[in-house]
Amino acid sequence: MLNTGLKESQIRDSSNQKVHPQPMEDPVNQNVESIEALISKVFTNISSLKSAYIQLQAAHTPYDPDKIQAADKLVIDELRHLSELKHCYRENNPKSTSVSPQDSRLAAEIQEQQNLLKTYEVMVKKFQSQIQTKDSEILELQQQIQEANQKRLRLEKKLKQRGLLTKESEDSEEENGFFSMELTPNLFSSTVEAAYKAIHDFSKPLINLMKAAGWDLDAAANSIQSDVTYAKRAHKKYAFESHICQRMFSGFDDENFSVRHDGLTVSREGFFHQFLALRAMDPLDILSQNPDSIFGKFCRSKYLLVIHPKMESSFFGNLDQRNYVMGGGHPRTPFYQAFLKLAKAIWLLHRLAFAFEPKATVFQVKNGSEFSEVYMESVVKDMVIGEEEERPKVGFMVMPGFKIGGTVIQCQVYLSGAKCSG
Repeated sequence: MLNTGLKESQIRDSSNQKVHPQPMEDPVNQNVESIEALISKVFTNISSLKSAYIQLQAAHTPYDPDKIQAADKLVIDELRHLSELKHCYRENNPKSTSVSPQDSRLAAEIQEQQNLLKTYEVMVKKFQSQIQTKDSEILELQQQIQEANQKRLRLEKKLKQRGLLTKESEDSEEENGFFSMELTPNLFSSTVEAAYKAIHDFSKPLINLMKAAGWDLDAAANSIQSDVTYAKRAHKKYAFESHICQRMFSGFDDENFSVRHDGLTVSREGFFHQFLALRAMDPLDILSQNPDSIFGKFCRSKYLLVIHPKMESSFFGNLDQRNYVMGGGHPRTPFYQAFLKLAKAIWLLHRLAFAFEPKATVFQVKNGSEFSEVYMESVVKDMVIGEEEERPKVGFMVMPGFKIGGTVIQCQVYLSGAKCSG
């Protein structure tokens, strides 16, 4: 009874009213809620960090320094916030001697987030190092661009002073980047290839006109190159290419290319400037601006040399076009425009040859010469050269060769009596 009385006295106050005691808070549940709230903040922070990192990556493509700086600051802020959460957890959750299974799970989750944080810290440091490297590369490229622009402006000034650069050619050169070209044997070699392609391209309409006019192509080829044994009948087209080459390259070693004019002597630099200025222009546009220029005189003289009057008369039934050219004009007929492309290619090669010091020189080989792989190349790629004692002779030269310094650009030859591998 005594115990009962004590219990009742504990639950009644002086007013004889029952008192309801407040339940005590469970410290374990309180700690769990605190840690879960902390984990929620950690996950939210990690999500923000990922978003900031993605922004940092996106700012590099295309490269935007302002966006990179803003994204970098955002990443650092998120890392700082995450570090604060880590210190907060350590201060409020000192290590205890006994750890419940629930605490172990929470601690493992916290450790996983800490490991993730370290990974991001390493990635950010690596990214910052890459940014510094990119900044250095950009600074170096900007300096190179500035130097290139200064060179371009100096070159444009010289070309304008010589009257070789028009507004149209200036715009075209800037678009195609020709002012950044350097005078190298490789540039000359590619220009030789372009010249030979132009000869090959012009031979096609020439042969087609001969066919349309009822020419005997076999007889015509034999009149150009006689005593040649062709591996295939189709190879006789190279005789016509040879005819075009011989006349187009006549006078190549002459600085004026056998064209009379009263102009001043051109320096090596001047030859290269002319090459650059004319390279991107349409030849008909060049002649429209100045039909009596040295290039215009070159085109007229070479056309009259390559196309014989009887040939032109059989093609067109009259000599109207020839007379127009002889009178100083440049007709806009398809055939003459095709010829102008060829003339421009040979003219550019001549300008470039005289831009070198010493200048590039042209060389030829005689019919019947021994074949030399150093100085010659078969114009037919599948020809069987054979052993030394069985090597075929040069039937005729199609395209001349060139020497530039210590570099030899082989001449193109047709080998008489050789067989094709195919």
